[in-house]
Amino acid sequence: MAQKWLRLVAKEAAPKDVGKSRARLNPKIFEELNLKSGDIVEIRGKSSTAALAWPSEETPSDSIRIDGITRRNAGVSLNDYVEIRRVKRRVAERVVLSSVGEELKVDEDFLSFLKNRLIGMPLHQDNIASVVLLGNPVRFKVISLKPSAIAVVDESTEIVVERSLPAVEGERVTYDDIGGLSDQLMKLREMVELPLRHPEFFRRLGIDPPRGVLLYGPPGCGKTLIAKALANESGARFFVISGPEVMSKFYGESEARLREIFREAKEKAPSIIFIDEIDAIAPKREEVTGEVEKRVVAQLLALMDGMEAMSNIIVIGATNRIDDIDPALRRPGRFDREIEIGVPNQQGRLEILQIHTRGMPLAKDVDLKEVSRITHGYTGADLKALCREAAMNALRRTLPKDYLEMGEIPASVLEKIRVTQADFSEAMKAVGPSALREFYAERSPTSFGDIGGASQVKAKLFSNLVKAIKDPESFRRLGIDPPRGVLLYGPPGCGKTLIAKALANESGANLILVRGPELLSKWVGESERAIRGIFKKAVSASPTVIVFDEIDALAPSRAYISGGWSPETIVSQLITELDGLEDFSGVYVIGTTNRPELMDAALLRPGRFDLLIYVPPPGAGEREEILRLFTRRVPLAENVDLGEIARRTEGYTGADLKALVREAALNAISEDRPSVEHQDFERAQQFVRPTVTKEMLEYFSKLEQKLNSRIYSEARQPYL
Repeated sequence: MAQKWLRLVAKEAAPKDVGKSRARLNPKIFEELNLKSGDIVEIRGKSSTAALAWPSEETPSDSIRIDGITRRNAGVSLNDYVEIRRVKRRVAERVVLSSVGEELKVDEDFLSFLKNRLIGMPLHQDNIASVVLLGNPVRFKVISLKPSAIAVVDESTEIVVERSLPAVEGERVTYDDIGGLSDQLMKLREMVELPLRHPEFFRRLGIDPPRGVLLYGPPGCGKTLIAKALANESGARFFVISGPEVMSKFYGESEARLREIFREAKEKAPSIIFIDEIDAIAPKREEVTGEVEKRVVAQLLALMDGMEAMSNIIVIGATNRIDDIDPALRRPGRFDREIEIGVPNQQGRLEILQIHTRGMPLAKDVDLKEVSRITHGYTGADLKALCREAAMNALRRTLPKDYLEMGEIPASVLEKIRVTQADFSEAMKAVGPSALREFYAERSPTSFGDIGGASQVKAKLFSNLVKAIKDPESFRRLGIDPPRGVLLYGPPGCGKTLIAKALANESGANLILVRGPELLSKWVGESERAIRGIFKKAVSASPTVIVFDEIDALAPSRAYISGGWSPETIVSQLITELDGLEDFSGVYVIGTTNRPELMDAALLRPGRFDLLIYVPPPGAGEREEILRLFTRRVPLAENVDLGEIARRTEGYTGADLKALVREAALNAISEDRPSVEHQDFERAQQFVRPTVTKEMLEYFSKLEQKLNSRIYSEARQPYL
């Protein structure tokens, strides 16, 4: 008795199902077709294919989730209707395959390796099957199957690989190859796919379809990849205009190239014209001096305005410098919508990692969720490079040292390679987050355990900022906002900057270290522009801790400034950025200074720098703890009593104690002794004097009381 057909809507597959020939169906469909998990279903669109049925409560009862390869074999796109039915499971006796676009060396070892990858996979005659071999997807066309057109491979199946077939024009990129951009992809599909595939909707509504979409965001976030996927999934012809390639020194040639591309796109519609690095060919005309650029911008404007008569053409522009594009292009009727393709969040990074590790032999200890959690600021391109570097680390560790002399390495040796969690950790040392590269982002190696003393300061920072970054839900649950900014103040050398760096490490956030004077520029507006850029980068790669070292140099009080330099605009810009941070934006600002009385009072109110924390000089017990940290690798003689030295170093800061240990060690070196003795520390104390004086302590004690009371109008007295 023939099985009945059901009509369903094709939806995209979950990342974990891509490349595994799975069809996710609602349990109601399982009951209706009398299916069990792992049964084979035939899927029929313009052509037929087969997949393994798996239940999914999340799949709507009128839909089927299949990946791009299965959709291509069935001849359908997303949201097209397909028909499915259950077919009897038959084992293939003989399978004849042809590789597509690749010449392969076929031997017995390779066939055994290929069969292991194909076991359990349903094959359909004349379909394309994608098999991951040694980390790379290799496509095979099923030439013939015996005894039926649909069958599965098992241990008894004979596998034959015949000649290689030429590659299909262009590598097909599907939505399955894009991770972490589901919201942006949905907007683009509404703007691009709908008018290309169903222009009658717009004619019925009496409105013009959108002409252009502008994608902007940091490099490596997937702008070009999205454009290719849109063209492939919508069945449109894809035309690429690379900005610099269009420009020519000959009069009129640049404009002629643009007109030729638009003319060809019209003839072969439906088409997508993708302009990469559009800022290179359409800069602001008031800011360029060359006539060629102005003429090209004018020609592009004319072509986009002339698209009214053209049907089924969409222009997609991509840039990472959206503010440099001529404003005439950025109006409705030309580029109708601007969509930001930003740095992926943690869930997006997990999806991207799953995509790039599909064919990677991962060890059992690999936790991609943990990798996605600690890769803040990594773009899609960074994550791809991270996976590649991790795989290379596994190769270096696994392959024999004489592999260069071995000739071709047997597949059995390659089959044993496994990528471990340690390989990913090692790869992160070589591949950093490019989204923060411009501002010297770093992963601080310092933790709270490396800092002696300051226990109260560390506890306060942990309960506020570290908790806010690691567990923001606890703040939301109580209906409060985490602090946006913290000001660490105290005498020089007490570890303020070190504590700020350790905070970023403890929370797992990115660190942007800004030394106040570095941002100051003699050019009007450049300092403010640099501040805006820092906060913009920090938001895109959150969670991020921005540390402004010596912030008093960047934001002095506007009421007491004398001389030619005027900091009003810089302070105002910093205040504006702090006020502009949204709740739970993931950006936290730490300022460090030993002259808080010089700072502008407007910065020190709650809502900007919420916490004003005094970092005092260490007490006797804390000094002993610091000395133990600094002498971990120093060979000390038996007569050295660190507790006694700590009691005798009243007024010494952490920096002073570090200098004291170094001076004592130098004394031991000069006298050619194998260890540092007590007299070396006594002699070192004659040269290394304490930084903190009694007057300084009295000054900071009074200042702490004033700042805790939020009294900023008192006369400012220096402590020297």
